[in-house]
Amino acid sequence: MRFKTVAVGGTFDYIHKGHQTLLAKAFECSEKVIIGVTTDNFLNRLGKIVYNNYEERVRRLREYLLTKYPSERFEIHPLDDYFGPGIYRKEVEALVASAETAHRVELANRRRVEMGLKPLDVVVVGMVLAEDGKPISSSRIRSGEIDGEGHVMQVE
Repeated sequence: MRFKTVAVGGTFDYIHKGHQTLLAKAFECSEKVIIGVTTDNFLNRLGKIVYNNYEERVRRLREYLLTKYPSERFEIHPLDDYFGPGIYRKEVEALVASAETAHRVELANRRRVEMGLKPLDVVVVGMVLAEDGKPISSSRIRSGEIDGEGHVMQVE
């Protein structure tokens, strides 16, 4: 494994194929994965709409992770800003990010350096596309466009 500890964050409203790919990459490249889950408060500040509340999203995420990885390999923390534990935890060596969010690593690194911490490496995971060639996302699943595997839903 390339790293001892990495961080990854997300809303995880539905654990879809894109989330599974992002998480798999994090566990593939690190012994320990610190996962930040956006809080309801942070989502409200951003004007984002989700189906499941924070507690339910964490419960479902933990349930999914435990089918794949031992609990000693991950921690789940509330994410009340874009950076969470990845920015202030000394042991974090890298951020695993989607192509959509990788641009935030530069700002995170500036803040880490200001705090006297080493900059983070970044592991970028490409967007996972649905059958229609568009990215899989929870908002598309909520709207009924696609399912969690990226299959286009039939419109009747």
